[in-house]
Amino acid sequence: MKLKYRKTLFTHLALIVISVLVMAPVLFALAKSTQTRAQVFHYPPYLGFGTAMLDNYRTAWYDFELGLYMKNSLVVAAVVMIFKTIFSMLAGLGLVYFDFPFKNFVFYFILFTLMMPTEIMIIALFNLVSDLGWGNSYAALTVPFLASATGVFLFRQHFSSIPPDMVDAARVDGAGPVRFLWSILTPMSLNVVGAMALIQFIYMWNMYIWPLIIIRENDRQVVQVGLRSMTNVQDTTNWGVVMAGAILAMLPPLIIFIGLHEQFTRGFALGQEK
Repeated sequence: MKLKYRKTLFTHLALIVISVLVMAPVLFALAKSTQTRAQVFHYPPYLGFGTAMLDNYRTAWYDFELGLYMKNSLVVAAVVMIFKTIFSMLAGLGLVYFDFPFKNFVFYFILFTLMMPTEIMIIALFNLVSDLGWGNSYAALTVPFLASATGVFLFRQHFSSIPPDMVDAARVDGAGPVRFLWSILTPMSLNVVGAMALIQFIYMWNMYIWPLIIIRENDRQVVQVGLRSMTNVQDTTNWGVVMAGAILAMLPPLIIFIGLHEQFTRGFALGQEK
């Protein structure tokens, strides 16, 4: 009994230490976001809350136009999240419930694309987007990311686990592919949909390299590039304002995660059970 109690105590202590280590950068940024320039560079380091909280957050939001950048990122992330989830569901439906030549080859080729980092395709993608005249537009930030090998894999595996008897029953009832997807598969796939939506929203929200290359004007720029613009190569960067911007930029994905974390956990738990 004592041994079991000691193991439980050790486990909880380890989890507490790990949680503190994980939260330390966020807490540090939160504290610095309230400090003046002098308090930020004070030695020994001052880790308490400062006296410039409202000024720092107001400067980040208005003077550096962080609100505009966050709006752009929110539009881009929401569009990609919605349409990528829909297209992934349709692709999974086709790979599981339709017979066509080289179906397995198509699926394995889609998996193969997972091993190709986006960075190696940036030059070709930039040339294509420029030829289409999409430079400096929302189309350049959304259309190239509407397809997802990860999403296709998740939905294909989930749909494959659904009993064939249910498919046969739907056909007997006269349900077509669209009705079958909407009325049967979608209600049974809400956890996978939530996991997919969460992954894609955070991925698009954190996107940096592609917007930096393809977007030239601030009215279309996204929040990660906007945060980078708050710093400069001289020693005049106000790190209290930068940290305030970083805290503000964390809020939308944090809210999405809080809202979808149960679906995210269940979605991947289902995948592991299968």
